[in-house]
Amino acid sequence: MAFDDLRSFLAELEAQGQLLRITEQVQAEPDIAAAANAAGRIGEGSPALWFDNIEGFTNARVAMNTIGSWQNHAISIGMPPATPVKAQVDEFIRRWDLYPIAPERRDNPPWAENQVDGEDINLFDLLPLFRLNDGDGGFYLDKACVVSRDPTDPDHFGKQNVGIYRMEVKGKRKLGLQPVPMHDIAIHLHKAEERGEDLPIVITLGNDPVITLMGATPLKYDQSEYEMAGALRESPYPIATAPLTGFDVPWGSEVILEGVIEGRKREIEGPFGEFTGHYSGGRNMTVVRIDKVSYRTDPIYESLYLGMPWTEIDYLIGPATCVPLYQQLKAEFPEVQAVNAMYTHGLLAIISTKKRYGGFARAVGLRAMTTPHGLGYVKMAIMVDEDVDPFDLQQVMWAMSSKVNPAGDLVQLPNMSVLELDPGSSPAGITDKLVIDATTPVAPDNRGHYSQPVKDLPETKAWIDRLTSLIAQQKEKN
Repeated sequence: MAFDDLRSFLAELEAQGQLLRITEQVQAEPDIAAAANAAGRIGEGSPALWFDNIEGFTNARVAMNTIGSWQNHAISIGMPPATPVKAQVDEFIRRWDLYPIAPERRDNPPWAENQVDGEDINLFDLLPLFRLNDGDGGFYLDKACVVSRDPTDPDHFGKQNVGIYRMEVKGKRKLGLQPVPMHDIAIHLHKAEERGEDLPIVITLGNDPVITLMGATPLKYDQSEYEMAGALRESPYPIATAPLTGFDVPWGSEVILEGVIEGRKREIEGPFGEFTGHYSGGRNMTVVRIDKVSYRTDPIYESLYLGMPWTEIDYLIGPATCVPLYQQLKAEFPEVQAVNAMYTHGLLAIISTKKRYGGFARAVGLRAMTTPHGLGYVKMAIMVDEDVDPFDLQQVMWAMSSKVNPAGDLVQLPNMSVLELDPGSSPAGITDKLVIDATTPVAPDNRGHYSQPVKDLPETKAWIDRLTSLIAQQKEKN
């Protein structure tokens, strides 16, 4: 099932028992963020949260944790809620190969129902804002998609970027935005500032789940998020034309903010509790001026809590990081079997591969660090054999404990690039990177004495199916 907007997704979550309506009155701070934080601590299957009785607000509607469990992630891409994680990643990979599917341009977007311009804009009146963590420097938009274009090639559809970037609300129509240097918006901004220009952008809030997933997916510079969204939903993605900028935006968004990143202007922004589980400090960041707001009547405001994993962002960016990294490595090394980059947006990646010759796995690990995403994120790569499932941490720990000899299986690269938000980097944005080779050595690497590996008995697979069926039957009787 493909969702054209947030509302249809929420309706399906509720139909599947994965939306919890909080009917009692809550305080915007700390209740909303604390509830979303708690949703990540109560175990598997945590639901989306809905708030519409918020002290101090009139007619506010807030949705949290919409993709905050593997069940909700499965529903977001049209799969049964009980679909295992690995099966969700495998299906993501299958649909990736459908790219590109051209989007469908539609008229009469619901966000065109109401409009506010210029000095009449007051984001504090329009949005039910609240802080996510105690130490945050202000109110943040942290689940909005930002649309920008390459100013030197504005008609190239693939170079139009849709990404998720954190933004601090600093005034009635002013935001602070962090353009991470490894992301496409930073390239767009650099080109605009070289030309002495502002960078037009559109910020879309309250989006359908697939474009949110795409906004968190590291595509190539000229790959269209809208065309990949079509592949992921297996049908053309609906877009509309923003009235001020003329940019392509999601048809079903709740709110769109049009404006510019002001060229060569920076102001202190932050601190903010990050996906790394640590606060980033105050830093000079870009300034956004909002010139036009369009919004649905009674819009739904969507946000996500992030802090020490796991929280919603880890479900959101987990598969969306695994799949492009797998695809990029598989294109160059067909021996690669699977990639688990679920952890902290791929700061750690576990890669399963066959080996052509001794040292091959280490070479694949090094390449993972120089993929488009790896340049800014993959600082540790654990390499395992093709018979080890990188999504099964028990198997990974077995490989680490029995096959790693620190004398020759650690490759450390000094002074490599990483995103500045990595709290371990020093100075910020620079780190050593590490490949851990937990594969069985092959010629000409003749270290160790592994002899013949113990493999599952030939009948084991049939017995797995048999036991699973018998256990299910027993549960039905009870």
